[in-house]
Amino acid sequence: MLGVHIFEVAKRNVSVTSHLNTSVSRLFLRYAPASPESRRTPTPARPPALPLPPHLSTPTSHTGVFPAVFAVLQGVTEVLCEACDQLGWKSPTKIQVEAIPVALQGKDVIGLAETGSGKTGAFALPILQSLLSSPQRLHTLVLTPTRELAFQISEQFEALGSSIGVKCGTSPLKADGIHRSRHSDTGMMLNFTCCNSCFSFQVDKILKVIPRDRRTFLFSATMTKKVQKLQRAALKDPVKCAVSTKYSTVDKLQQYYIFIPSKYKDCYLVSILNELAGNSFIIFCSTCNNAQRVALLLRNLGITAIPLHGQMSQNKRLGSLNKFKSKSRSVLLATDVASRGLDIPHVDCVINYDIPTHSKDYIHRVGRTARAGRAGKSITFVTQYDVELFQRIESLIGKKLPAFPTQEDEVMMLVERVSEAQRFARLEMKEQHEKRKRPKGGDRDEDDTEQASGVRKKVRGGGRGGGDGGGMKKKGGAAWRGGR
Repeated sequence: MLGVHIFEVAKRNVSVTSHLNTSVSRLFLRYAPASPESRRTPTPARPPALPLPPHLSTPTSHTGVFPAVFAVLQGVTEVLCEACDQLGWKSPTKIQVEAIPVALQGKDVIGLAETGSGKTGAFALPILQSLLSSPQRLHTLVLTPTRELAFQISEQFEALGSSIGVKCGTSPLKADGIHRSRHSDTGMMLNFTCCNSCFSFQVDKILKVIPRDRRTFLFSATMTKKVQKLQRAALKDPVKCAVSTKYSTVDKLQQYYIFIPSKYKDCYLVSILNELAGNSFIIFCSTCNNAQRVALLLRNLGITAIPLHGQMSQNKRLGSLNKFKSKSRSVLLATDVASRGLDIPHVDCVINYDIPTHSKDYIHRVGRTARAGRAGKSITFVTQYDVELFQRIESLIGKKLPAFPTQEDEVMMLVERVSEAQRFARLEMKEQHEKRKRPKGGDRDEDDTEQASGVRKKVRGGGRGGGDGGGMKKKGGAAWRGGR
């Protein structure tokens, strides 16, 4: 499974109409002139410099001010260097050092770097500089596997281009295809994951109708045969910029596994959340149903969990993501819809509740933590049915993972409480399924709040914290705080 970025600069008019059966996210990037008081003339790009000297990677004084290394090293214009400084980008990352000068020279680029290494900035800055040199209304189109990633890239483009009036928009892409302006050159950037044959077919169809005379950027955290095939089809004499091995995780990521019986996965999960209380978690599940079920189970135990999966509406998905980013929820239950590209700095731990079927998905999942030089932790649940899949992961990353220490007797003390929470979760899942069957049941946002269903209210006698429900809430709170 691959996280891929492709940038295509078309030299002539394009009108692409592909009859696609599934939705893909798209993001339009256009140039809107800034207000007169904020408009400034772009500074010509400086030529690429020699590798970054050691003294440029440290502050120049006790004030902690860094030199404008983006300008000195990369040849990026002054206005974009200032934007990088405002975002806290004090110095370029390894992939940015390698890729940006090549991109500014007008060459095709293949960038291979680990998760959280700044790949988005490596292609966003050359795109914005190209937009500065030749302003036009429609400049870039981004296709992503998930809408959440499209919104995140949109935010980064608008933040970097705020002083020059860059505007971005996101919308689902369906069978109406891609339409271009007739009166200007256009650009297209694809940010996608070859997660299934359907999406690969969509990308192949688009590549067949776009102009052959173009520039292409291909960025990935992993490289597989599918991407190599796409590389041969889409790139022309590319320059490869690799700053990591083919499949690698960051050094500051502490990776563990825990071998447990399948029927006690929920008990071990609650035990780990209790032991590491105070941290922020992303818990990956293999199916939407399981992500929703575990989220409801944890809520019944008093844990502020929130789901994120493909069966939720887009508003609810963005709402869940925003609540987790704002730290109002400490646990995010997600499918692989959240495994690609999402940058949430405060994630302390990633738990693979369901082990990924494809080994390369593991790299993307654990890459949600330990980003941009921070430390992080990942724990993978391995049941009696997952041994072969786990061995494939260890073979892929080239290391043996240590076992995460747990106390089995303490975990078994949670069985009764967890079993009760499981029963409530099943009832709530059944009620939610029945509500979806109703023709008009309102549009309440019931998937991502602690009062998501009326089951607990019925069990508790209608009052929050009253009756049997109050007892359950009290038990759950004790389990969360560590009372055993």
